[in-house]
Parts: sequence; structure tokens; C-alpha cells
Amino acid sequence: MKKKNHNNRQVELPNFCHLGVTLRIALTVEAALVAGVVARAPDAPAFWAEFIGLSAFAQPALLLTLLALCAAGRWLRSQPYRLGVAFTLTLGVVVPMLVTLWLSPVLAGGETYPPIGVALFSLLLGAGLLAYFNLRARALSPAITEARLQALQARIRPHFLFNSLNAVLSLVRSDPRRAERALENMADLFRALMGNASQLAPLEDEVALTRAYLELEQLRLGDRLQVAWHINKMPADALIPPLVIQPLVENAVYHGIEPLPEGGEISLNLYRSADKVHIVVRNPIATDAGHHKGNRIALANIRERLLLHFDLDAQLKLEPLGAVYQVHIVIPYTRERTQPAPARPHRR
Repeated sequence: MKKKNHNNRQVELPNFCHLGVTLRIALTVEAALVAGVVARAPDAPAFWAEFIGLSAFAQPALLLTLLALCAAGRWLRSQPYRLGVAFTLTLGVVVPMLVTLWLSPVLAGGETYPPIGVALFSLLLGAGLLAYFNLRARALSPAITEARLQALQARIRPHFLFNSLNAVLSLVRSDPRRAERALENMADLFRALMGNASQLAPLEDEVALTRAYLELEQLRLGDRLQVAWHINKMPADALIPPLVIQPLVENAVYHGIEPLPEGGEISLNLYRSADKVHIVVRNPIATDAGHHKGNRIALANIRERLLLHFDLDAQLKLEPLGAVYQVHIVIPYTRERTQPAPARPHRR
């Protein structure tokens, strides 16, 4: 569910199934309980007694509310933004009231907290949390753009552009069709670099872009560059941040293949396990310290963009395996688009 703000930026409710969202909500609820108890409790024993009592009501109510919102996530995303907000706040008020009425005879000896007080507390807290996530999303939009600009600067290496153009020029007379294909690949790469930073891209498109990049590199590296694709279990419809796989492969070429006189093989394994998408890239290990330093900078940028898109639900693991260097990315499997994607150009 989305709406347009005055800057024409789409605003949507948070994904209540995401770990980062649930942790922030849980911590905010606990902080609100602590603040309320501190204002009322005269001493430490009274504080702990009341805090434990309130938590006994608040935690089950919070858990049930989050489970319900997570289960309703697909429906919520299909509804107008205001309807989604109204539904979320209503659920956030009704569930705590019902839980309080249900547990009071068991945990409070028949006494209960005033229903109006529970409803007002839940409504204010829910509205505050939704406002926080809204502001956070707006704040992250320029952060994603800045991270994308940094990625752009890291990707356009002068030596790659110069060598690719030289390779194309050498093919213009001897193999015009191959030269045309190389120019199309370069156009695709630069089109992707200039694309929308906040829009997730289909995994199959990112694979096609990576293949285009590798074709360019093989023009100049020849048989020194070998590639092994393992994509028979790849979820082609999965959505991932743009320009994640290609930079990983470029790092593998630049830091693993180029420094080795004999070259080597890059292995790419893309698959789905349960509700996660796995992207695994392996390359030979080179001993050039300068190359490793550049590798760390590029990986830090990818990690930042994964965090901005998926919060705590994404992982990037670096795993040296003997003579092989492995980068393993894990992201949530999702197929919902945040906004319409531009059509890819048709090739002859």
C-alpha cells in the first residue's frame, strides 16, 4: 500500500515480517513501558513489580499483533495507504484490549487495567511507530541514492572502459557482429548504472546484466577468464537490489583473475532455500594487497545497500576457503515490485 507525498516519493507501511521492523517495535514498546512505570513507581521494588506485571500483558499482545500484521502483509500491500494505516492502528488497539481482558483474571487476581487507558496507550504508541517508520523511509531514500552514487564511482573504472573500447575497436572490421554485441553490452551496463536506486530488480535481469559484463571482460582476458554458472535452482522472479551480482563478479575478475598470469575460474551459484535467496560468488585468491583493499571498499558499499533495502534481514558473508575466496549473500525472497520497472531493450 503506497501513497505519494509532496516530493512524489512513494510511502508505504513497513514490512511487519522483517526482523529489523519487529525488533524496533519491540524495543519501543518496552521503552514506553519503562517510561510509564518510572513515572509512577515510588521505589525500585515497586518499579520491578509493576514492570513485570505490565510486560506480562504487553508481550503477548505485541506478539499476536505482529503475527496478525505479518500474516496480513500481502493483503495490506494491495490496499490504499490510508486504509492500511487504519487497519494497522485498529488491530493495534483491539488486540491489546482483548489480551488484557483475557489475562487479567489470571495474572491480576480479577483486576484489570482500564480498557480506555489500554486503547489510548496502544493508539498513541502505534501512531508514533508508524510516523517513525514513515520518516525513516524518507530519510533512507537519499541514503540509498548516495550509496548508489558511490557504487557508480566504484564501478566505472577507467582501465575497464579503456580496455573494453579498445577490444570493440579491434573487432569492428574483423567481426562486426561481435563488436555490435559488445557495444550493446556496454550500453546495458551504463543504463543499469544510471537506473533507479530504490527499485528492486528481477534476479534474471541481474544475471543477464552480469553475463553482458562477463562477455566484455572475456574480449580482453580470453581463456584466462572461465565462468561456471549454477542457476538451475535460481528463482528468476525474485527481486534483489540492482547492481549487486555484477559488482561481485567485477571484484572477482579484478581481484582474483587479473592478478594471476594463468587466470582462473569464477563460480556463481544462485538458489532459493525456504524464504531466502542465496547468491554465492567464488574466485581464486590473489596475494596483491592493493587489490584486497579495493575489494573491501566495494564490498562495504554492497553491504550498505543491502542494509538500506532489507535492514537486518540481509546478510553478506566473506568466507575464504583455502585458495578460493567466497562471497555469500542471503536476502529475503520477495516478488512484489515497489514500482513498475522499465522494459529491457529487445535485441536482435
